[in-house]
Amino acid sequence: MANRTVKEAKNVHGTNPQYLIEKIIRSRIYDSKYWKEQCFALTAELLVDKAMELRYIGGVYGGNIKPTQFLCLTLKMLQIQPEKDIVVEFIKNEEFKYVRALGAFYLRLTGSSLDCYKYLEPLYIDNRKLRRQNRLGHFEIVYMDEFIDELLRSDRVCDIILPRLQKRAVHEENNELEPKVSPLDEDLDEDVISDEEPPVPEQEAKQSSRKSRKERSKSLSSSPERREAVTTSQNRSRDYDGEYQRDRDRRERERNRERDYDRRDRDRYEDRERDRDRRRDDYDRRDDYDRRDDYDRRDDYDRRDRNRHDRDRDRRDRRY
Repeated sequence: MANRTVKEAKNVHGTNPQYLIEKIIRSRIYDSKYWKEQCFALTAELLVDKAMELRYIGGVYGGNIKPTQFLCLTLKMLQIQPEKDIVVEFIKNEEFKYVRALGAFYLRLTGSSLDCYKYLEPLYIDNRKLRRQNRLGHFEIVYMDEFIDELLRSDRVCDIILPRLQKRAVHEENNELEPKVSPLDEDLDEDVISDEEPPVPEQEAKQSSRKSRKERSKSLSSSPERREAVTTSQNRSRDYDGEYQRDRDRRERERNRERDYDRRDRDRYEDRERDRDRRRDDYDRRDDYDRRDDYDRRDDYDRRDRNRHDRDRDRRDRRY
């Protein structure tokens, strides 16, 4: 009873909402401890509190396919099917980033292509970090805009096959969506406007640029906000470099581990082949011995028969 979809739920993409998750993963979620203890009798209001407790995203991990809490709450949302306004509030939540990620993932599973483009594309400007657990159980860093881009472009996210999404160009041709405008276009327009300004004499341009650089350097050096921003950007770059180095070291360790596994498997296979060849040689040698023994035994039998025949003939000859 606890694993059934609510009676008021509507079919999504022509099927039961829970069937959007594969059966093997769905059964693993039903058997998980988090589902039995934390997701039992959850309503849309209580689901918000559980979503606020999330600390990472992900699909399944480990050799026995363990589901993450993020995937369990996704299946719970498919089971109770909250109203669209609640899902939109999840997506618009700027304080809790994992609540936004959960709402975006649920909308991508159940929403139409028009709703996906309408509510998920504005999240491209969100560049906060997310922790994601991979299939090996290790954590990696992704950004919110990367996660949204995977939802809109990839066929499988968090080990779940996503429904087919209609091309954005089709909606634009039907006047259902406005042409896509990137936030970077504003900066490009400003650069174009600055290029179109009338030319200034060379000396005046040098003097004005020199003055502007001095004034800018003074204002920037005296501004505490600028110093704080520079320090923050430096810290962010150091964090990024450290994370990149750690990721590269982790990938190198995994490659070395895989090479060791391959080497061990190859050595084991070669040992097994040598043992098989040795046993085959032993069998062939035994067969040769047995065959030679049979030949010798037959020769002995034939010799005895001939000798007995000769004796019998001599005996008959003497008798007559």
